[in-house]
Amino acid sequence: MQASMLREKTVFGPIHSRRLGRSLGINLLPENGKICNFDCIYCECGWNSDGRDDTILPTAAKVRSELEDKLLQLMMAGECIDSITFSGDGEPTLNPEFPRIIDDTLSLRDAYFPEAKVSVLSNATRAGEDAVFNALRKVDNPILKLDAPTDALAALINRPAPGYSVRKAVEGMKRFDGDFILQTMFLRFGDFDSSSPEVLEGWMNIVRELHPRLIQVYSLDRPAPQAGLVKFGREEMAALVQPLADEGFNIILR
Repeated sequence: MQASMLREKTVFGPIHSRRLGRSLGINLLPENGKICNFDCIYCECGWNSDGRDDTILPTAAKVRSELEDKLLQLMMAGECIDSITFSGDGEPTLNPEFPRIIDDTLSLRDAYFPEAKVSVLSNATRAGEDAVFNALRKVDNPILKLDAPTDALAALINRPAPGYSVRKAVEGMKRFDGDFILQTMFLRFGDFDSSSPEVLEGWMNIVRELHPRLIQVYSLDRPAPQAGLVKFGREEMAALVQPLADEGFNIILR
């Protein structure tokens, strides 16, 4: 499957996630399109320009109905899930009903699979907004992205919408007082190299500032829209983050 063609239904899976186990996905964005305020060169959903045919966002009522149907189906089949995960075709917090959907999801999780975690994969661009922040604080795993330590470097790998600021995103993440998971992609492409001092040292200093409860460092696993990306191996990533491990940070490599 081409990366530009990866599209998800509103509720999809369960699938096996290398980070979250058996994961039931929720896509708060168009089923046949993509809406994101990043346009990452490694995104498995392809470029934003490839997903503009569908702009219909699922309502909170639709998400609740489809999620409850799926959870009931799984429960009746005797299946288990480890996580209910908000991911999908772009940035989930862009759905204007995100806070309500989180409340509904937590209620349904408690009713059907109380042992499952609720996880949100986010680029943290809206973590500074009270409604979004308060919703993210309620979930078990707010997983917040930071791939580059400066705006110039973020422009190379994340290609954010105008107005993005790494410092603003970091200040939003600081509101969690370390109770979140930091997610970072390691790769090489053109002038961007996660192992270069400019990237690595700046990133590690931000990690020390944020002190997240867990750091997920990973590299390419699926097709990407940008050609020529170079994947990091597990041993190489382990060596690069060893200074943080030595300082006591909890790090998972994928």
